[in-house]
Amino acid sequence: MKVLVASHLEQSAIRQLQQRHDVICTFDHATADLFALAHDREVLVFRSGVEISRALMECAPRLKLLVRAGCGLDNLDCEYVRKRGIVLRRIPEPAAQAVAEMALAFMFALARNIPQADAMLRHGHWAKDTLEGHLLAGKVLGIVGAGNIGSRLGVLASAIGMEPIGCVAEPTPAIVHALHEKGIDTADFDTVLAAADFVSVHVPLSESTLNLINGRALSLMKKGSYLINLARGGVVDEAALYAALVSGRLRSAALDVHEHEGQGQISPLAQLPNVLLTPHIGASTVETQQQIGVRVVEIIEAFVEQSVPMERRAADIRVTAGVLSNEIVRI
Repeated sequence: MKVLVASHLEQSAIRQLQQRHDVICTFDHATADLFALAHDREVLVFRSGVEISRALMECAPRLKLLVRAGCGLDNLDCEYVRKRGIVLRRIPEPAAQAVAEMALAFMFALARNIPQADAMLRHGHWAKDTLEGHLLAGKVLGIVGAGNIGSRLGVLASAIGMEPIGCVAEPTPAIVHALHEKGIDTADFDTVLAAADFVSVHVPLSESTLNLINGRALSLMKKGSYLINLARGGVVDEAALYAALVSGRLRSAALDVHEHEGQGQISPLAQLPNVLLTPHIGASTVETQQQIGVRVVEIIEAFVEQSVPMERRAADIRVTAGVLSNEIVRI
């Protein structure tokens, strides 16, 4: 297969693919012309940060398989994918643990003022008696989007004594029961915001979730509560968040995703001392990337196997059966 890897992929996975396929990697080349390179590709591997538009896919008439090395699809023209019948495979599972752990790390850092304590100590200020800290145990964790990642966070939070409550887009009886089995109560969006001491956002970016956490939503949150965003930048209205932080409505916030991302971008929230910012590294652990790489290879190899003409498969089966038969005879 002719494979185009447009986003970062773990090196051992790339080496495995190169053993059996024609592989082009563009993620280390900022000036790579995806439109020119995609013209003969049959498989495209991508993550967030690269736009997989209709125009790009139209330049790849042989494209048969899209592999999203993660879960979000806000950078993909899904309507065109369906219309053309391109097979799409996502890999949401490996990132769930990493992102959930990151959300928990954010909560610890904010509740105990760890960034401020570190900065002050580096300047010789021993702030042992002035820095205020809070326990996570006993606090209500509001999970906006209690899906694969959000529910995993709920389980981790329960283990340290937090009380998770979540909302989902479609709270069917089966979903509500599954979350209850994990120790996560469910409620509507407004109730989750109003009840929570910490709100962690884990929804995909779509028309319905764009600026979901806006001024109205922030006004529903408890005074002195915390906001965590590891979903997508566009889900949180950053101007409204800025105002809520300056006014004291929110105690602090942590964001791994931003309205404007990339080299040279500086968030307006960076001016505030009660904000923790990271560069979209929620799923960036060595173990997670290794797991994703393994799944990418498995998906492509399975697709190749399924694409083998039936008559060739039948011939392979007959040959294999003959070999096995001969082996049995010799034994």
